[in-house]
Amino acid sequence: MFKLGAITVGQSPRTDVTDDIMGIFQGKVEILERGALDGLTVEDIDRLAPDAGEYVLVSRMRDGSQVSFSEQKILPRIQKCIEQLEAEGVKMILFFCTGEFDYKFKSRVPLIFPCDLISRLIPVLCGGRQLIVVTPTQRQVQQSQEKWRKYVNDVVTVAASPYGGWEEIEQACRKISELQGPLVVMDCIGYSFAMKREVAEKTGKTVVLSRTMAARVISELSDI
Repeated sequence: MFKLGAITVGQSPRTDVTDDIMGIFQGKVEILERGALDGLTVEDIDRLAPDAGEYVLVSRMRDGSQVSFSEQKILPRIQKCIEQLEAEGVKMILFFCTGEFDYKFKSRVPLIFPCDLISRLIPVLCGGRQLIVVTPTQRQVQQSQEKWRKYVNDVVTVAASPYGGWEEIEQACRKISELQGPLVVMDCIGYSFAMKREVAEKTGKTVVLSRTMAARVISELSDI
């Protein structure tokens, strides 16, 4: 059995993610999870709120609620998660997060960041056309624009939480339908396959889902 480590920047386990990706592995992968916010209370997490200029991350608590916090303030906790998973014998570690990490983690096994995978693929698929990005909160819109303009020239970002009701996804579909771009990136590991299908059916556009694309790369790397 191939041992895969998985780190969420929120709380583990991320059953919402694994429900979508375990079928890709066809029963040949065991996932061991850790979360950067494991063991923390809501009050603890409030103290991790982003200061001005800090990179904002959005993730899921164990109870399914959404939280926002500073990437910089949880980096040591992520490093600890890496060390714990290495000690359990994982062969590689997948991040259940599409955020950019301008930080050099120490690891003896490969670290797979979905952001790195998607950012290499999207310019090829876009072909110079407009890119539509879906991100969880309005406070991440400017951050999203800056991130994706490093790879494509024309970017439009729409905010819709993957952790709320379907109303936000439906509102996003209406906005996306009015845009010219043919390609949509659901830029958060929290977006599900059902959400991808909804956006594709309602807008008629090609949709890239972070969680399943990363899982298919892992499947290739692990020779499954």
